[in-house]
Amino acid sequence: MLKNHFSRVGFILAAAGSAVGLGNIWKFPYITGEYGGGAFVLVYLLAIVFIGLTVFLAEAVIGQNAQADVATSFIKTSKSKNKNWKFAGFMIFTGLIILSFYSVVLGWILNYVFTSFGTLPTEASAAGQAFETLITKDIGSQIVYHTIIAGSVIFIVLKGIKAGIEKLNLILMPLLALILFGLLIYALTLDSFSTAVSFMFSPDWSKIDGNALLAALGQAFFTLSLGVGTILTYSASLPKHENFVKSSVMVAIVDTAIALIAGLIIFSFLFEAGAKSAAGPGLVFISLPVIFSGWGMLGQIIAVSFFVALVFAGITSAVSMIEPSLKFFIDRFNMTRKKATIMCGSIFYILGIIALLSMSSAYGGSLTFFGKNAFDWMDFITSSVMMPIAAIVTCIFLGYFVDKDMLKQKFVPNSSLAVFNAWYFLIKFLVPLAIIILFLNKLGII
Repeated sequence: MLKNHFSRVGFILAAAGSAVGLGNIWKFPYITGEYGGGAFVLVYLLAIVFIGLTVFLAEAVIGQNAQADVATSFIKTSKSKNKNWKFAGFMIFTGLIILSFYSVVLGWILNYVFTSFGTLPTEASAAGQAFETLITKDIGSQIVYHTIIAGSVIFIVLKGIKAGIEKLNLILMPLLALILFGLLIYALTLDSFSTAVSFMFSPDWSKIDGNALLAALGQAFFTLSLGVGTILTYSASLPKHENFVKSSVMVAIVDTAIALIAGLIIFSFLFEAGAKSAAGPGLVFISLPVIFSGWGMLGQIIAVSFFVALVFAGITSAVSMIEPSLKFFIDRFNMTRKKATIMCGSIFYILGIIALLSMSSAYGGSLTFFGKNAFDWMDFITSSVMMPIAAIVTCIFLGYFVDKDMLKQKFVPNSSLAVFNAWYFLIKFLVPLAIIILFLNKLGII
């Protein structure tokens, strides 16, 4: 196998590593809690199948067909070979911006790994104050943790596809699964586990409204790392004879299974402690540490395991966010991997420093514009603008500017004509409409 190509297992684990991140273990449980459990989970699963997987396959077929960077892949795949499609390559910068503040958040989690070895807060007020102090006053610690995370990402991607990214995921993904399996086994011993199962899988349709539908669609879309060029770039390193359809389905299954398992674990912990399911974004940094502190030594072990699992999930996602920009500069500007990594690494590292300073009490005022600090602007611009636009462009591109027979030739040997026809209908009509609705809603237009 070429050193710059994934094996099939390597691709599945790398793409799953990209998809499985903080969104699965942190965001999915708290959104599920806010929207009442079972009904939201069912809507989310439908969104994964009909929206998420559809766009995932779209990126995969473009990448595997062209075997190039994002910009070149769009040009090579278009019917006219129009060079203006190079502008679709803008999505590579989305990943770099996300990585900037994602590294900061991973730094917070790394801080909690070390905190879990000591004394955890016993009250929500104390936990909230500790987290507030970390992000608003303890600039030094944040920079140290951000540097450790950024340095780890840079070190891994310098090694390349086989020796770096694939090897990382071959190690961390099984370890992540092992930790989550252990936490699930413990959750099974709790009286609250049956309550968690009932909460997650017994639908209460009164909880579902327009906001819940849009939240499910957004979570399904963003959990699979769509619209940042990652899946397209990883697929470009998948040999052409490999079954990209089967691999894509496997990634979606792994990603969804981990989200559901994380939900069962976290809700079991919450209900066992008599806490509310709607713990909100503070779930990981405020609610759970307090719960763990009440379980003594066992709680510390569980806390360390839980936060280590979050770090593992986050690192595999972080590595995937920088790869599209590296491939772009390597392929289109003939940069060495080392030079491209140092350049892109420096960009996201510096932006990360700006992001964390923007939340501090000392520098927040000067780094706040139009009511949002730099951290929030990076999050808003990427998740609410750049990623949806990239997905819409991808759908319109495949539906109207790529030869349908060529796509059929790619799909049918790996699936069936019926699967292809269903996918093509979704990608040409329904999915772009759904994403446009999500996009306009996030911008507050509808």
